[in-house]
Amino acid sequence: MLIKIKNQKLKLALMLALPLALSACSDDEVEVIKEVEVIKEVEVIVEVPAPVPTPVDVSYEVTITNLTNAQPLSPAAVVLHADGNLFEVGMVPSVELEKMAEGGMNTGLLALGMASASGAGAIGPGASETISVKVQDITDAKLSITTMLVNTNDAFTGLNALDLSSLAAGDSWSTTAGVYDAGTEVNSEMAGTMPGPADGGEGFNPTRTDTGFVSMHPGVVTSDDGLTNSVLTVQHKFDNPAIHIMVTRTE
Repeated sequence: MLIKIKNQKLKLALMLALPLALSACSDDEVEVIKEVEVIKEVEVIVEVPAPVPTPVDVSYEVTITNLTNAQPLSPAAVVLHADGNLFEVGMVPSVELEKMAEGGMNTGLLALGMASASGAGAIGPGASETISVKVQDITDAKLSITTMLVNTNDAFTGLNALDLSSLAAGDSWSTTAGVYDAGTEVNSEMAGTMPGPADGGEGFNPTRTDTGFVSMHPGVVTSDDGLTNSVLTVQHKFDNPAIHIMVTRTE
């Protein structure tokens, strides 16, 4: 006979009384009592893993407005990155930056980010373009923007490593940006050296012929101001700032 006892108080009482009961019982009764089994209850704890959160999209809209008189802008590169700088005054330019600043090619810079987006095409003087970029679960990314002034040798404008951590969904932030010189090609303004419509010449050239570091651009001289070899006119001059930028977090 098997008796299962789950009540703890009853178990204890039985265990204390068992020796006395055995001494007082007949042989037949002792045999029955010996078959009594006290079952210990075992508490089993099962750990349930926490649910895996669904990734959340974080999206931004970047609107770029060209403020120049006659300087089209190359397709803009909008890049979200974790740290570092795409460009900085005094820094030696990367090859990716050089290709953008001399020839308007932005694919190299786009590849440097954890998320990026390119403008659809050139942004003419007075025109604007809105570019959307999206990243998952990252609200403290750095935003950089670059675009070339194509009627120049290696002038570009943009925004470097803006911290987006304080920008909540629905918030907007705006600024203006000046013009930088990549320092990779001398500002000769000569025929055949600029890719824009004022010249239609060469874009990127791997040979570096200028200072070798990024600086603020001194501006173009033009043939109207006495640079006889220049194919640019006074129309191609630019003042700072060159662009207006608005950044909106949409989700």
